[in-house]
Amino acid sequence: MGNDQLKKTIGFWVGTSIVVGTVIGSGIFMKPGDVLELSGNSTMALLAWLIGGLITLASGLTIAEVSTRIPKTGGLYVYLEEVYGKVWGFLCGWVQTLVYGPAVMGALSLYFGLLLSGIFNISSDYTLAIGIITIVFLAAMNLLGTKYGGIIQTLSTVGKLIPIIFIAVFGIIQGDMPVFNIASESTMKVSMAGAILATLWAYDGWMNVGFMAGEMKNPQKTLPRAIITGILVVMVAYLAVNLAMLHVLGPEGVVEHGTNAANVAATMLFGELGGKLIAIGILISIFGCLNGKLLTFPRITLAMANDKMMPGHKQIGKISPRFKTPINATILQVIISIIMMVVTNPDKLTNMAIFSVFCFYGLAFFAVFILRKRDPHAKTYKVPLYPIIPIVAIVGALYIVVSTLIDTPLDALYSLIILVIGMPVYWLLKKSEYARG
Repeated sequence: MGNDQLKKTIGFWVGTSIVVGTVIGSGIFMKPGDVLELSGNSTMALLAWLIGGLITLASGLTIAEVSTRIPKTGGLYVYLEEVYGKVWGFLCGWVQTLVYGPAVMGALSLYFGLLLSGIFNISSDYTLAIGIITIVFLAAMNLLGTKYGGIIQTLSTVGKLIPIIFIAVFGIIQGDMPVFNIASESTMKVSMAGAILATLWAYDGWMNVGFMAGEMKNPQKTLPRAIITGILVVMVAYLAVNLAMLHVLGPEGVVEHGTNAANVAATMLFGELGGKLIAIGILISIFGCLNGKLLTFPRITLAMANDKMMPGHKQIGKISPRFKTPINATILQVIISIIMMVVTNPDKLTNMAIFSVFCFYGLAFFAVFILRKRDPHAKTYKVPLYPIIPIVAIVGALYIVVSTLIDTPLDALYSLIILVIGMPVYWLLKKSEYARG
């Protein structure tokens, strides 16, 4: 009965706000400098943000059909297992547990440390320590029960929209720097693929939109409308913030200040106190985004442990008897995140995360064609402009995977090593399962 009631709770506006809330995190504040450097000039940087948004839109609409045809919890892990078999589901969950989840959380923690250091003039030597303290604190809050995690999430959703609106509106009105076709004076090798990859970090989180299908009043109509509206709102917000920052700081200023550019722009627009308040809003946004990841990512690991698809599944699948939270799955991901934070920087972690997950996104997008062939008359939501939109999503995924392998092969190497290790691990797990009988 509860399930039937749940299916009728989410309408268009709530669905749209979930899309916006799950996508906006650290990227819009941390990545404009990287995108400008990699694209070479301001117009190409804005184009990279637009292309990243269009890839995200096509991806979200395609996954929405997969999720309505496979209405099970577990997301990507379940979709791939259902369509391609257990080995692909396992490899997806394995890479999400050991690469994607920890890399995302590690990058967010380091960005939080960088921004906090910048706002309060703390030595950058403490960035790593701040990041580690932040992830450990939020993990502890989530392990004490989802109620605390939920409170943090609600407050941060409001907090993240305030700096975006203020920087966008006042930056566009008050800025006086030229915006279009200005060289970024970058010392880096120009790579449009790298620039688009950087924007996709800011758009990441859209996969969660498909999880809402079973809880919507009329998913056939509401889901695509919520996805289109939500991602368009995010695209407009991202383009507006970039225009504003270019207008206030100029391309050279955005590149020079890097991850601190939004903070500097806010200080120029609103004075020392106003700038600090806006920067605190940005901190809240990153804090909430990290909290959301700590709330959800360990559930993938837990689902795999419950399916006996993780080494040490009995321990990893342990639930806290008192707080009913996935204690060991969370601790495992936090430990891997901290190791990643110690050995590399947040920009490399974002590249690693996006590369690792887009390898599997491509398979999930192609699943639409397989599912339609299996059941062409299914009464579910169907992606509009089929097959064009799924093809755009697949081409976008291939573009990201291939260009990362060419441009930054070391960022892809760790993900590929973990993927390859996963194959014998899967074989050993299956062998021990058969031995148990």
